[in-house]
Amino acid sequence: MSPGLGIRGPRSLLRQIREAMAGGGPIQARLDMAVRIIAGSMVAEVCSLYLRRGTGDFELFATEGLSPEAVHVTRLQPGEGLVGEIVRLGHPLALSDAPSHPAFSYRPETGEDPYHAFLGVPLLRGGRTIGVLVVQNRTERVYSEDEVEDLQIIAMVLAEMVAGGELATQGGFKDVEIAPHRPERLKGVRFAEGLAFGTAVMHEAPVAPEQLLSDDPAAEEARLTTATTALQAQIDKLLESPHGLAGASFEVLETYRMFAHDRGWNRSLMEAVRSGLTAEAAVERVRSEHRARLGQARDPYLRERLHDLEDLNDRLLRHLAAGADGAQARELPPDAILVARNLGPADILEYDRGKLKGILLEEGSVASHAGIVARALEIPCVGRLEGLRDHVSQGDKVIVDAESGEAFLRPRPDVVNALNARLTVRAQRAAEFARLRDTPAFTRDGAKINLLMNAGLAVDLDILKETGAEGIGLFRTEFQFMVAEELPRFTAQAKLYEQVLDVADGQPVTFRTLDLGGDKVLPYMEAEREDNPALGWRAIRMGLDRPALLRLQLRALIAAARGRELRVMFPLVASVDEFRAARSLVETEVAWAVRRGRPAPANLRVGAMIEAPSLVWHLDALLPMTDFVSIGTNDLMQYMFAADRGNPRVADRYDPLSPPALRALSAIQQACADSGTPVSVCGEMAGRPLEAFVLIALGYDALSMPPGGIGPVKRMVLSCDREAAQRGVLSLLKGTAGTVRSEVETLARKLSVAI
Repeated sequence: MSPGLGIRGPRSLLRQIREAMAGGGPIQARLDMAVRIIAGSMVAEVCSLYLRRGTGDFELFATEGLSPEAVHVTRLQPGEGLVGEIVRLGHPLALSDAPSHPAFSYRPETGEDPYHAFLGVPLLRGGRTIGVLVVQNRTERVYSEDEVEDLQIIAMVLAEMVAGGELATQGGFKDVEIAPHRPERLKGVRFAEGLAFGTAVMHEAPVAPEQLLSDDPAAEEARLTTATTALQAQIDKLLESPHGLAGASFEVLETYRMFAHDRGWNRSLMEAVRSGLTAEAAVERVRSEHRARLGQARDPYLRERLHDLEDLNDRLLRHLAAGADGAQARELPPDAILVARNLGPADILEYDRGKLKGILLEEGSVASHAGIVARALEIPCVGRLEGLRDHVSQGDKVIVDAESGEAFLRPRPDVVNALNARLTVRAQRAAEFARLRDTPAFTRDGAKINLLMNAGLAVDLDILKETGAEGIGLFRTEFQFMVAEELPRFTAQAKLYEQVLDVADGQPVTFRTLDLGGDKVLPYMEAEREDNPALGWRAIRMGLDRPALLRLQLRALIAAARGRELRVMFPLVASVDEFRAARSLVETEVAWAVRRGRPAPANLRVGAMIEAPSLVWHLDALLPMTDFVSIGTNDLMQYMFAADRGNPRVADRYDPLSPPALRALSAIQQACADSGTPVSVCGEMAGRPLEAFVLIALGYDALSMPPGGIGPVKRMVLSCDREAAQRGVLSLLKGTAGTVRSEVETLARKLSVAI
C-alpha cells in the first residue's frame, strides 16, 4: 500500500479521529491524539494543526513531530508562511521542498529544519478557513492526488468536530475564532441596485459526510439515482412554474437544466459510487475534479459553467441528505440576506421572494447569471466581495449597499441608523417618483426632455409602463446570445424582438445590434485571446467580419417589425466606412424581405453609437448618413481618458464632469443640431441626476437610462431652468481643472435643482 492511503486502507481512521475528539479528558490531549492518529495513517513524520485566533493569527494548537514547546507559541499572521499561503489560496498546497518556496517562514522554535515534503489543507467551516492541517516528511517527495484528497477529507471532518465541540468553552481555547464577530466593511461591485438590511443566510452550508466509503455500492447507486432524478424534476418544475422571467433570463435557466440532465456529469457521479464511495463522497469527488479543470480558467464562460456545476453539486447533496422525502424547502427569516460564493441561475427563484431582501456574493460579475436574474427580480445584489464567506456567519446582521457596492457585516448601531434614514428617504422618493410617473418631463422654462429606458431582458419590459419611460432608447440584444448554449436561431431572435415591440405598444424602441467581444464571450464562437480585448475584435467589427451573424440578426429584426417602425443602431462605430458597410447590410436584408413578399418596416431608421473618439472629429461625414445617433458615454469616456472603467486602479482617474469630456459632448450636440440629426445619450451619465443636469444644459433633450434612474432624473428636469443651467455650465467648459463636479453641484444648488 502506498503512503498516505489510510482512508482507502484502514477504514477505521475517521472512526479513530472521532473517538479521540469525543473522548473524555482535556481538549489539548484530544487534539494531540488526533494529530498522532493522522500522522500514523498518512505515514507522515509530522502532523500539525493550526487554528485561527480572534486576532486573525493562525496558532499552532497541536503537533506530532515538531517541538512540543512550539504549541501555542508559534503564530502566523494572515498571509505569512506556507500556512498563510494556504489560507490566502483557500485550497491545498503540496510541495516537495518546502524551504525553497518563497512563502516559507522559518520558525526555530518548531524544529522543522529537516522536513522538506509538505502538504497542507484548509479547515473550512461555512466557507470560512478556521484552521490549517499540515503533514510533513524529511525526504523530498511529491504527494499524490489521492493523498491530497485524503487529507482534505480528514480536514473536512476535523473542522466540523472542532467547530461543533467543546473547544470554544475551555480555558485558553475560548479565543479560537470559529466565527467572526467584529463589525466589518467589504468593498465589491454593484450587480443589482438597491439597499437592504437583514439576517445572513448561508447558501452553501458545508456538508461533511458521516461515511466516506460504502459497504454496499448497489445501495449507494440507488440513493444517487433517486436523488439525481428528484433534482432534475425539481429544476424542471422551477422552469415550468410562473416566475415572471422571459427572454435572456429564462434562457439562463434553460441552460442550467441542460447541465442537470448532462450525461457526462451523471456518469461521473455513478462511476465514483461504483468505485466504493458513498453518494455524498462521490459528489465531493466530482466537484473536486470540476474545480481542478475549470477553477483556473480565464474564460468567463468556463468560469460561469463551474458556478453552475458547483450549484448542482450543492443541490444534489441536499437531496441526498433529505432522503426519500426529497429536498427540504429552505426556510428563511423574514429579512433574509443570501450569502454565497456564487449562485446558480435557478437558486434565487427557489427562495421565498417575499422574504429574500438582498444578495451578497463572493464572486460573479454584472453579466453573470446571478446578476441577470437579480436585476430582473429587483433584488439588491453586491458581488466580487473578496473573502466574504470568510468574514460572515449564519445569522449575522448584514447590510447590502448596492448603491455604493459595499457590504456591512455586523454593523454598528450608528451605521444601521444611517441606513434606516436612507431607506426612509428612498421610500419617500419612490412614492414621489410614482406620483410623477405620468407627468411629462418639461423643464421650468418649457423644454421637453424625452426620458427613455435601457433594457436587455424581456422581463425589463414588464416595468416599462411603471417607470413612465417614453420608450426604450437602448435594447441590448447580446444578452440573448450570451446566455444561450448555441447561436439563437432566427425564430427565437424574431420572437424576442417582436415581444419587445408588442410591449412597447407604439413607443419607440432602439435595438442595438450585437455588442459582443471583449469581456462578452460566446461559448459557441471560437475567440482568440487578445492582449487588449476592449480595443480588439468586438461589436460592429465582429459583425462586419462575420456578416452572416449580423445579417441573421437584421433579418430577425425586420421580420419582428412586421410593418412597424424599426430603429437599428450599430455599436462602437469607429469610422464612416464601417457605418456605410453596416447600413448597406440593413438595406440588403430589407430588399431580401420585400422580394419574398414580406412586409418591410413602415419606417426604417438606422443609427450609430458614438463611442469611439475618432468619430467626434468626423461627424460632418457621418451625420448625413445616419437617421439618428446615440452617445455611449461609458465607452466614449474610457477611450478618451485611456482608463478602463472596470479597473478600480484607474477608474477614478477621470471624471466625465471635466472640461475635456464636456467639450466633446458639447461638440457632438452642436454638430447634431446643425445637421438636424436626432441625438440621445444612453450611457450611465444619463441616469444620474447631476450628470443629466449637465447634459440638458449642453442641449441634449433625449436621455436613455436604467429603469431606476427615470424617477430621479424626471424630478431633476421638472425643477430645472434650462437657459439658466446653460449659462452656468457653458462657462465651466473653459476650466483648467481635472473635474468641475463641485462647481456643477454648486450651480445646481444655486438654481434650486433637485439632484
